[in-house]
Amino acid sequence: MSIQPTALRSVLNPRYLESALRDEYDIGTWEECLFWLRGLNDTYRVRTSSGMYILRIYRTEISEEDVQYELSLLSQLKNVLGSAEHTDIGEYIEKKDHTGYTVLEAAEGKRVAVMFRYIEGTENNLEDEESCYAFGQSAAELHEAMDQVNMELPRYELDLKLLIDEPLERIIHYIGENNEAAAFLHTFATTLKERIVATSRQDLDFGLCHGDMHGNNNVFQQEHQFIHYDFEWAAKGWRAYDLAQVKVRKRQSDERKAALWDALMAGYRSVRSFSAEDEQAVDLFIIARRFWVMGLDVAFIESDMGALDYGSDWLDSFVEEFREADIVS
Repeated sequence: MSIQPTALRSVLNPRYLESALRDEYDIGTWEECLFWLRGLNDTYRVRTSSGMYILRIYRTEISEEDVQYELSLLSQLKNVLGSAEHTDIGEYIEKKDHTGYTVLEAAEGKRVAVMFRYIEGTENNLEDEESCYAFGQSAAELHEAMDQVNMELPRYELDLKLLIDEPLERIIHYIGENNEAAAFLHTFATTLKERIVATSRQDLDFGLCHGDMHGNNNVFQQEHQFIHYDFEWAAKGWRAYDLAQVKVRKRQSDERKAALWDALMAGYRSVRSFSAEDEQAVDLFIIARRFWVMGLDVAFIESDMGALDYGSDWLDSFVEEFREADIVS
């Protein structure tokens, strides 16, 4: 069997992007296209004669169908949230032909490009009860709006297959079955799944989720509203999983975390219900999220990250973290 060569993820030249996209949008004359951020996707800041915009270039793993799902969701949410008091979302810009995206040819394959409105505002670090209460209200409004949209396009779910089974397969393939950590990781994943299954029998809140509710994706604030964006991972899942990512925000002091979380929960429950069982499940989903992140690390080693920083120290750090999680006795 021959192995076909593949290209590593490239950074597309801003001049190429301007040439390829400037006539696609009715947003004025392009004045600058600046490579802004390398994350899971690549972000460019575009300045034109009519203002500032954000251009996202998705990695090759994101298909046109994935982007169609995200843009359909954004369009529906914008309508549902039209009169929301605490919540808004980042909007994408339609092209002149009334479509939402362009497929670009990169060295590594096809990559989808979408233009978004630039969000003016301030990042709120959620470091006080008032901010956390307000964010809780906004997260609840977002979930409430997601209950009202009608997504007909096919989509995966944020289920145990995606959160645990698939990451475990990638991790073990990377470190090898003979690695001394492999047996522990198998046991840990199995036990974590059993715990979540047992908890989910209590009829946890399950519905459309943001999927990546953390950091700048959700805490950018304009006056009294939080602006939610980057819905790349949006799919049906447990709402406790969505909120788990907020509970472990690293920018909050350890001494204040409990009080801030209580304030966030109070704000959330002022808008929609979130049972005691849902709240108890949050800590389990914090651990599941970390396991998913470990698997995500592995997913990008060959095409993006390189193996240098993902050796024994990286593995030992995750294993230690999971041992301290009190999942496996």
